[in-house]
Parts: sequence; C-alpha cells; structure tokens
Amino acid sequence: MVEKTIMLACAAGMSTSMLVKRMQDAAAASGKDYEIFAKSTSDIDDQLKNHKPDVILLGPQVAYLKGEVQKKTDAAGVPMDVINMMDYGMMKGENVLKTAEALMA
Repeated sequence: MVEKTIMLACAAGMSTSMLVKRMQDAAAASGKDYEIFAKSTSDIDDQLKNHKPDVILLGPQVAYLKGEVQKKTDAAGVPMDVINMMDYGMMKGENVLKTAEALMA
C-alpha cells in the first residue's frame, strides 16, 4: 500500500521525470513506499479533484504560477511549494524528497 503521493508539476511534465526517478530511488533506499510522479501544471486541477496527492511541488521553471496554484491547493487542503532551483538543477532527489516530507508532516 502506498504511504504518500507526491506530485511534481512542471511546464510539460517531462523535465521532472529524471528527478522523479531520483526521488523514487531515495524513497526506496529509506524503505518508504511513495507514489511519485510528474505532470504538467495543466493537470493540477484534475489531480486535485480526482486523485488528491499528499503534496504538490512545482518545478522552478513554473514558479511564477505559485500564487495561482497555492489558491487551488489551499482550497483542497494539499500543501505545495516550489522545488529549490539548485536541488532541481543538480537533480538532488533526496533533498527534494525531504522537502516534500517536511510539507506533508
């Protein structure tokens, strides 16, 4: 059974796929069963309505959408934030996973 669901949102859902893999590896290494996936920011409404992830992290390239997305996630009771640009650029899955876990705590 999946403990938590972590959604990464970026411009097209593509550029975060490598980061998702690194986060999955970090979660598995620490014995955590998380569902981690990437989608386009245009899928946020559907995800909040139909799947309700435990946390949403925005890619730094769509940080300008934070205010708009924050309203939606607040209404749904889902924490969200923007991924640290350095962690994203360096593909530091473990750090991004820790950010997600802190938001879900």
